[in-house]
Amino acid sequence: MKEPRLYDRQGNKDGEISSKHGNTLVRTLRKMYGHRFATGFADTDKLSEVLQKSPANFSLTQLRKDYAAGMLGVKIQMYS
Repeated sequence: MKEPRLYDRQGNKDGEISSKHGNTLVRTLRKMYGHRFATGFADTDKLSEVLQKSPANFSLTQLRKDYAAGMLGVKIQMYS
């Protein structure tokens, strides 16, 4: 079930990303996007926690591009 507050915002895919890949650890995403990804968060934090707390603290540009291209899940599996 989609949560309206996450999906009603036009152009915002963060809620969709979080629901599909929210359990991914920051450690895995840092392997993919570099050590500066989600600065200030622990390696053991989950993507869903990062998106909820402070999506402005790091760049989601490449993550969003990978998600839109259908490659985020593939990359997560490769780097896990």
